[in-house]
This record gives sequence, C-alpha cells and structure tokens, in this order.
Amino acid sequence: MQLPARFVERIRQQLGVEEAERLCQALEGDQPTSVRLHPERGEQAALSVSRSVPWSERGRYLSERPSFTLDPAFHGGAYYVQEASSQFVERLLPTACAGLRILDMCAAPGGKTTLYASKVGPQGLVVANEIDRKRVQILADNVRKWGLGNVAVTCGDAEMAARMESWYDVVAVDAPCSGEGMFRKDDVARQEWSEQNVRLCAERQDEILRHAWQALRAGGTLIYSTCTFNREEDEGTLERFLDWASEEVEPAEEVTVDADWGIVTGRVGAFQTFRFMPHRAVGEGFFAAVVRKSEEVRNGRLPKAKRSVIGAVDKQGVAELRRWVVAPDKMAFGMAGDTCYGWHKEQAEAVKRLSELVSVVYSGVAMGQLFKGKLKPEQALAHFVGLNREAVAATELSREEALCYLRKQEVTVERFTEGMNLVLFEGLPLGFAKRIGGRVNNLYPNVLRILKND
Repeated sequence: MQLPARFVERIRQQLGVEEAERLCQALEGDQPTSVRLHPERGEQAALSVSRSVPWSERGRYLSERPSFTLDPAFHGGAYYVQEASSQFVERLLPTACAGLRILDMCAAPGGKTTLYASKVGPQGLVVANEIDRKRVQILADNVRKWGLGNVAVTCGDAEMAARMESWYDVVAVDAPCSGEGMFRKDDVARQEWSEQNVRLCAERQDEILRHAWQALRAGGTLIYSTCTFNREEDEGTLERFLDWASEEVEPAEEVTVDADWGIVTGRVGAFQTFRFMPHRAVGEGFFAAVVRKSEEVRNGRLPKAKRSVIGAVDKQGVAELRRWVVAPDKMAFGMAGDTCYGWHKEQAEAVKRLSELVSVVYSGVAMGQLFKGKLKPEQALAHFVGLNREAVAATELSREEALCYLRKQEVTVERFTEGMNLVLFEGLPLGFAKRIGGRVNNLYPNVLRILKND
C-alpha cells in the first residue's frame, strides 16, 4: 500500500524535498528486528544477534527475524521483542533511577513498562496504566512473564491515573498518535492515517499531558514520546503544554547523544527533544522529549481512600508463601480476592495505597491460592525472578517437548516427579505441571497457549 499522498506532501513541507524523499524511500524498505534482553536471564536466549542497539543497555539487533511464537525462550521471558528506537527512553530516566516510582501512562503492550521495571529494581515501583480493557490484559500478561515483581497494572483513563497527585518521581507518556513512524511495518497505520486523525491525536495528547503533570511530584521528570513524525503531535504538543506550564518547568539532566546514532536532537523551551527517522537511525520513526518539574511547585495531596482491597494472610499461610521465595524477609504478602500476592517490602505500602484509589488489575507477583495450608501456584510465580526453585520439583524439557507443553498438549509422564513441577526450557521457566500417578496435568494457561503450527 502506498504512502498517503497528503502525508508525503506534509513531510516535504516539514523536512524539505530532499530529506523527505530519503525518509519516504526508507519507509518503503526493510525494517530491522530488535529485542531487549531480560536483565537476569537474557543471555540464555539463542538469538542470531548482529550487534547491540547503541543507545540501549540490553537492546540487540537480530540478523534475521525468527518465529518468536515458536521460540520457548521467548515464552520463558528471556527477552522482549521491542523496536529499537523506543528503547531510547531508558536514557531519559534520571541517572540514579533505582528505587524510583514511575507512572507509565499509556502502557500497553508493555515494552517500556518492562524496561522501566528493569531500571528501577526491586526497591522501585512502575505503575503501568492502560485505558483499553483488552489491551490491559496483554499488558498484565507481559508484566507477569517479565517476572520482576515491581509493577502494578491499572486500568482507567488519564484522569483516574492522576488521582495519585504528586506521587510519582517520573511520569512517562507514550501518547496515542497517528502512527506515521509505523508506516514501514504496518499497512493499517497507512490506511487509517488522515489529517483529521492527526488533529484528534494532538487534542488527546494535550489532555493526557495535563493529567500527567498533575501526577508528577515537584522535582520529578516528565518523558513524552510518540511514534509519529509530524510537528503538530511532537514539537507542537510541547509548545501547547508550555503555554500553560512554562512557569513550572526546567531542563532535565542533559542527555548525551552520539552523532553516529543518527538521532536528530533539538530544544522546545526547557524540553530536550530527540527525533528518530529510519533513513538516519536504525529503527522505526520515534519522537521523545524530556523535562523536569520545578522544585518550587507545590505538591498536591492524595484523596482519602475509598476502599480496602488487599487483605491479610494468616500465619500459616504466610509461612507457606515464604517457603516459595528466595528472600522471604524482603517480601510482604497479602490477599486480593482468593489469590495470594507478594510484593517487595520497599513498595508494599505504596501498592496498598494505590489499590485504594485506582483500579488495579495486577500487582507484584500473583503467587496462587492456598488450600489446606498448601499453595497452588499461579503461572506468574513460575516467572518470578525471586522464586525459590528448591520449593518445587523442576523438569527440564527439550525444545520439542517445550512446544508441546506451550500448546497445552500431552507431555511425557516419565519426565515429571509426582506432584507439582516447575517446567523449564534450558533453565528458563515456562510454567507448572502436576503429575498425578500415570498422567500429567498441564497447567499452562489456556489464554497463553501457542496456536501456531511449525
């Protein structure tokens, strides 16, 4: 499908004829494939890596695009398939970001969420918000598979997210946009593009930024990004933001960019800006900007709690839950519904406070349900990096056996120990299975099973 004629005309006006022609040619060319490795188990993935993404600590370009669906290491959370340009946001975080509280305001499907979670560590907390109820489930699945236990997934609009006023050290807005940067890999983006949609997206971005600013504490960092080229949704959005917030902003830490990366840098008032164009940088179209909220701004107050969502676990239950984690003294436990959850102690109270004011879909690590004092583990616990593997038998599967398991097909009984088993592929966690005599119950969730054939 051809590039929209009006888009080509607009980009010529914005960049000049020669630069626009180079961009349009690149949008008709081949796209690079990139991934981001998991901080603790990424090296276990057997990928055809060609080189590192220069602006991303764990980003890697691949020499060929494999079938990710048929790679057990992908399902084991060894890496996240993430476009290279979007990985640049890690450079916009404050230098000392361990332990920070970050709001990822438009978070699905979870690429930037899992990146932020990797950067803030167990002492930090990422709140990943998504307005779409279908997309929020995909987001939660990706958070569970990443397995760091330091993310809370919420569902609601930007106004709901901003109820946690002045609560966040960083607010990241990867704004809904017209998607021009995706034209190379997505014909739907080309088909749906229109000047009217550009204007509608810009209006939506203005509203989201107002709520994002409300949620950010004084001295905090605002990150804004889109996957589009046009000025109306990029620099124009920042200019409109500064029309009302200019007295409250100041430059963030200076971000250094190597000239060889091909990133076009700039300034819009206090914002430092970064534009990725596929004829210059090795990645898709992307725009990002960063600014800081002045320390002089008065912080707001959180409203009173509306409800209590998280309950206590009795002593016997806590003892059983502690058995399943490597560092029980660094964890806090609670109940939401009939499911037991674990949180890193540094942010457990914060998650409880959050759940009292907004709609939390998932948080920490869902450990499972207690029956007669014993834990029936959830899928999320298999992926948790803090899982105590001595608490359960482990069964290593070959690639063919792993794919059978991931398709929720029958697996060889003899490989499993009687009772609950952690299922592994080359040491990577896939989920749980339970052997009962001469049969094995495959506990891999139906909604995650592989439907694709070889």
